[in-house]
Parts: sequence; C-alpha cells; structure tokens
Amino acid sequence: MSLILNIVQVVQLLAALGMIGLILVQHGKGADMGAAFGSGSSGSLFGATGGANFLSRTTGVLAAVFFVCTLGLAYFGNLRPASSGSVLEGAAVAPVATENGAVPAPAVVPASGAAQIPTK
Repeated sequence: MSLILNIVQVVQLLAALGMIGLILVQHGKGADMGAAFGSGSSGSLFGATGGANFLSRTTGVLAAVFFVCTLGLAYFGNLRPASSGSVLEGAAVAPVATENGAVPAPAVVPASGAAQIPTK
C-alpha cells in the first residue's frame, strides 16, 4: 500500500510541476489586444492559436491527472482498518521497572473523576 501511495504522490508532483511550467509558457489572449490595435502586427484579434491548442489541451490533461491523484490520496488517507474502533485500543503500554527491578502496580483512576489521596 505504501508503494502505491508513493507512486501516486510522485505522479501528482510531476503533474503539478508540468502544469506550472505549461501555464507559465502559454501566451495570454489579452496580450495581443494591444498589437491588434496598432502597436504591432497580428494575424487575428487573439493572435495565432496553433501552439496554444496543444499547450492548453496538455494543461487540461495534466490538471485532470492532478485532480485524480488528489482524490486517490484523499481516499487512501481516510481508509481505516475495519476491526479497530479506536486508536487507543491498540496501544500497548509497557511496564517500567524501578531501580530494584520491581514493576509497580498500575494506577487506578476512579470512575467519578474525583481525586483520591493515596494512603500508606
């Protein structure tokens, strides 16, 4: 199970880095507006979109992969074993030996929550 989670995390990280790179490389549609109205030459109002189609589709695919990996990690992160009811039920406390090697008796906590003064 740990191997699957590691693979999903690596795929998610690579998808995130790929999306960041592709989004930074893409040319915004609003950037050619100034060129269309006299300050430069442009083929159309929104510029050439030949490379933008490939970049935007690849970004969409990477976003879908990132989303699926995120859902998978959330699902596996919330899985609990069916047999355990509580985290504390499975915890084992090892007794600590004193200097002379004797193991002290466990402390008893009253059910009412009131503190009791131990008597000797």
